[in-house]
Amino acid sequence: MAHLWSRVSGWFFSIGAAFVLSLLISTFIIQPTKVLGHSMEPTLRDHSRILIAKWPRSLGESPRYGDIVIIDSRIDRKRTLRDDLLDYPLFQWLGGSGGKDVFWVKRVVGKAGDVLEIRNNQVYRNGKALNEPYLKEQMRTYANQIIKVPPGCIYVLGDNRNHSRDSRYIGAIPLGHVIGRKL
Repeated sequence: MAHLWSRVSGWFFSIGAAFVLSLLISTFIIQPTKVLGHSMEPTLRDHSRILIAKWPRSLGESPRYGDIVIIDSRIDRKRTLRDDLLDYPLFQWLGGSGGKDVFWVKRVVGKAGDVLEIRNNQVYRNGKALNEPYLKEQMRTYANQIIKVPPGCIYVLGDNRNHSRDSRYIGAIPLGHVIGRKL
């Protein structure tokens, strides 16, 4: 009986260690996810599977212009380590985020201190028009906008601008709400 208990406890230890290791990897290094929606077409299609590099955030690196990032759109509250742990795929499957429409995949067009202008169906950063060959179609603008990206934030837009909820709707994204970048 002692031999059987030793084997069973060994299995439980191995499974527990594997779970903790996968939780740490998914929280701080890399995580798979699925794109939901059409806001990043044609670059990413609805239900595409992608890998999120989380180590840049863990190492304190800021996203670069043009990076495709995954953000937590709940910018009205502070994001904590608890949120990072609940982002684990198993916990997501169990309903950890409180909703599927929390995490958005978008492209970085502005960083702290940048002045962005959206006018004449074009985005200008610090006075220069952005060259954006990845756009699905020309963006329709109805009113000119001028945005100064605050310190500690980025500004993100979808590649399918006419069908994207992004920083134009929720504002600049605090760096703490950037989950990672697409590999």
